Amino acid sequence: MKKTALIAIICFFLGIFLASFVFVYLPEKNTPDSFLEETPSSSPSFLHASPSLQMKPDLDFVSIADKVGPAVVRIAAEKVEKRRVSSFWDDWPEDFWDRFFGIPRQREREREFRSEARGTGFLISADGYIVTNNHVVENAEKVIVTTLSEKEYNAKIVGTDPNTDLALLKVNDKNLLFAELGDSEKLRVGEWVLAIGNPWGFEHTVTAGIVSSKGRQLGIPDVPYQDYIQTDAAINRGNSGGPLVNMRGEVVGITSNIISPSGGNIGIGFAIPSNLARKIVKQLKEKGRVIRGYLGVSSGLVSEEDKDHLGLKTRDGALVSSVERGTPAEKAGLKPADVIIEVDGKLIKDNHDLMFRIAEIEPGTKVEIKIIRDGKERILTATLAERPSAEGQEVPAASGKDIGINVMTMTSRLARRFGFQTEEGVLITDVRRLSEADKKGLRAGDIILEANRRKVTTEREFRNIVNKLDSGDTLMLQIRRERDGQAEEFIRTLRIPE
Repeated sequence: MKKTALIAIICFFLGIFLASFVFVYLPEKNTPDSFLEETPSSSPSFLHASPSLQMKPDLDFVSIADKVGPAVVRIAAEKVEKRRVSSFWDDWPEDFWDRFFGIPRQREREREFRSEARGTGFLISADGYIVTNNHVVENAEKVIVTTLSEKEYNAKIVGTDPNTDLALLKVNDKNLLFAELGDSEKLRVGEWVLAIGNPWGFEHTVTAGIVSSKGRQLGIPDVPYQDYIQTDAAINRGNSGGPLVNMRGEVVGITSNIISPSGGNIGIGFAIPSNLARKIVKQLKEKGRVIRGYLGVSSGLVSEEDKDHLGLKTRDGALVSSVERGTPAEKAGLKPADVIIEVDGKLIKDNHDLMFRIAEIEPGTKVEIKIIRDGKERILTATLAERPSAEGQEVPAASGKDIGINVMTMTSRLARRFGFQTEEGVLITDVRRLSEADKKGLRAGDIILEANRRKVTTEREFRNIVNKLDSGDTLMLQIRRERDGQAEEFIRTLRIPE
């Protein structure tokens, strides 16, 4: 009996000791089991300032790098660029050598220079489609892709979109490892991300950082559609076109730019959101180019002074600064100082939001545009056109053959800009030296009216005709040339080169 009582007393005090140990030394569990779960906090997510605050034992950078790494490729693009060069002849009067020595002045002031651009890309499908930056492969004559296993491919440029700095490549192979595109809209400031690329030639470098901000506008003049993810993950020259990966192993961005006074990483890098890339890549794969809706207005932010002057309740919306003649905007009745607040019932936050909304709508679609004019809301209806190209697009021929010209659709705006009388046709913007077109006497500024006796009014119509031809076939072009107020029309027949 006494022995039993003694054991009971010992167990009682031992239980009290163990309970006090747990209470004193084990902290209350107030953190999530996984990084993907939200931490209970009254502070908004953008207040997360340091990666160390997010560090969790269950984050596995190694597994993510192992999963996505094999899909990342390095890209070497052989480019031919034209540069203006100074000449001995430039310092003399226009007709000096001709008048005194019978030697015509040399007018060729551009030379071709070959260079190689290096960057990164990543596979997005098992059959060899690769996403990268446009500036990596722009004007490339040859693109070599090398995988993690050191297998090389000659890549075909399926399409490029300078407006977002994206490009789609294709290699001929099957059963390739590829990366999955995630939802960049769900990305939160403060989240961990990994950048994988080939900075300064160091293949398959993996760096880690956080999402520093979203929706950044960098003011790059040649890239109007900007909605960058900012990150402090190390990005350097050679990373361009590589994946920015979240902790699920999904690609949420395509690394594109850095801001640096020295040219190296200082923790301010930018990536194109995966949701934007997904839309662009789909069109490049299906059509070889990106087709966007076009309204025809220039717009800006609504300032506090604008709000007060126009009697607006908020600064939401896009303030119309000008309306181009002959555009859907003019036909719909839009005027400068109108504030566009909705497109087809969707609120417009600012001028960048308006640009993206219009671009996503298919040309030919009728849209309702709600505006505020003179303090009153009005609804206008516009039929969107296709956004004109910012620059000429190269015309590929069948089997990758090239007739040597860059073209773009002639528009009334281009006609006014360059003083042409003709407002229809396809404008030749560049003729490459020693090409088939150059040998036949075609020049930049010539206007193609017909191709193989078929009228062409858009770059797409012309490209479709050329793409159906094989090597050795002929292409008859009706050309209009306007110089100094005079116009002539003539026919030139080209042969598609081998």
